[in-house]
Amino acid sequence: MAYNSYFPTGYQPYQYPQQQQQYAQQQYPQQSGLVWVQGEAGAKSYLVAPNTSVLLMDSEAQKFYIKTTDASGMPLPLRVFSYAEASNTAQNAPKAVETINPSVYVTKREFDAFKAQIEASLRQEEPKDE
Repeated sequence: MAYNSYFPTGYQPYQYPQQQQQYAQQQYPQQSGLVWVQGEAGAKSYLVAPNTSVLLMDSEAQKFYIKTTDASGMPLPLRVFSYAEASNTAQNAPKAVETINPSVYVTKREFDAFKAQIEASLRQEEPKDE
């Protein structure tokens, strides 16, 4: 029994030109994992799998979005955040120590004297049973 390859006699597979072969063998850089969208409309239209949250970076403004879907795949309200670069000087600077103004406080001795005055005046005002 003769073997039939279903190709016509003299068939030669197509050979890509040299430029296309290099393009086909080119290594693609790994993706960073960030999803970029164009504005809030792009974030709202981005499809998300059920029970999933996705961080979406805005390519037009200093914003990012968190889009979440419930178990049925319905999107929850889009959460919008704006961001700015944090400077090291503002975050790492020691906070100013609050100084205590002693004039707004009383000492225990002053408090006890005031308490004694109040108690004495209350005793004087009490009606005497005769």
